[in-house]
Amino acid sequence: MHKFKTALVLALALCSTLPPLQAQAYPAAQLKDRGYYEERGDIVWEVPMEEKYIALTFDDGPDNQQTVKILELLKQYQAKATFFLIGDRVERYPDVVRQELAEGHEIANHSFHHPSFQGLPSSAMEKELTATQEAIYKATGQRPALFRPPGGFYNDRIISVSKQHHLQMILWSWHQDTKDWRSPGVRRISDKVLNNARNGDIVLMHDFVHNSTQTYEALKIILPELKKRGYSFVTVSELLSHKVAPKNHIKASH
Repeated sequence: MHKFKTALVLALALCSTLPPLQAQAYPAAQLKDRGYYEERGDIVWEVPMEEKYIALTFDDGPDNQQTVKILELLKQYQAKATFFLIGDRVERYPDVVRQELAEGHEIANHSFHHPSFQGLPSSAMEKELTATQEAIYKATGQRPALFRPPGGFYNDRIISVSKQHHLQMILWSWHQDTKDWRSPGVRRISDKVLNNARNGDIVLMHDFVHNSTQTYEALKIILPELKKRGYSFVTVSELLSHKVAPKNHIKASH
């Protein structure tokens, strides 16, 4: 019995040292923390507004096939988006990153190797951020101002490191997590976006998913329907600033 009590005490002590679980799968548990970070401006999930602007965001690229196809589709619907880039993929496909910028899209930091930042030492976080900033700068001559942590994990250490590198942390609207990386089906992806679309939403999608074109096919449904509803597709920075060029604004239909 004494050995059991000792083991239990040790187990409880170990649990108390683990970082808090903060992931996209448990939004209800983060409500209190979310309000705190939103008030401080540390993290942005969405930008509620009266105007019908919406920000499509794509993680885990670039890719010389999937990203390029998505770019063609975005151009067809005069849609701008924000691409959260993986540093080692930037080094592989710098031409695709340059194309994103040339076509008026925004590029942002999504780490170099896409590790989980939960429990990662601060020094390792810094390397992930700086290596990606440098890879993007080498490819484009620009350094991003936005950062999205892999998996949506966040805590005070991650926020602190992000701030030190002058990066604004951007997550996504909880009701707009398409989970397209799971390849759940084209209709499930498109329905997630269309059934929940609100002014100022930040939509989470991916422009690189292994052996899947579902995101691209879903966009064929999403883009014309939201355009029909009167939405303008803008970058995250445009959403934050409300500085959207008049030519990109699509008036709401009556």
